[in-house]
Amino acid sequence: MFTVMVIFHTLVCILLVVVVLMQSAKGEGLAGAFGGGGSGLTGAVFGGRGAASFLSRATTVLAVVFMLNCGILAFMSSHRTGGLSSGGAGSSVVTEEAQRELERQAAQQQAMPDTSGIFVPPEQAGEGEGELPFPEPQDTGQ
Repeated sequence: MFTVMVIFHTLVCILLVVVVLMQSAKGEGLAGAFGGGGSGLTGAVFGGRGAASFLSRATTVLAVVFMLNCGILAFMSSHRTGGLSSGGAGSSVVTEEAQRELERQAAQQQAMPDTSGIFVPPEQAGEGEGELPFPEPQDTGQ
């Protein structure tokens, strides 16, 4: 159903662009290319002023359909399950990658040296507060 709505939304977007471009403005827009202003294709189909009122109504209707469709698609995508994410509801690929990165950084932080500059393995880090696992270096006087 989501795919059908996306296709419908794409069609509405294309129609909206075409209808807006067909409206005559100061430069006559795309309607001038079709012979707008009461003659040619648009004049034959809509009449002299009929093209402007029809196109403005069509623009309004398509704009409303576009807005409603945007809301529906937003609602559907927020309640959509499956897809690329292997996690549960509320998780995304970006969230999962961020969680893995945090876990990697936490593991790296545990293996980092303490403030004295001597490497302390994680299994010895909690033993003997203040005791170093290696003897302290002696000053040789050089």
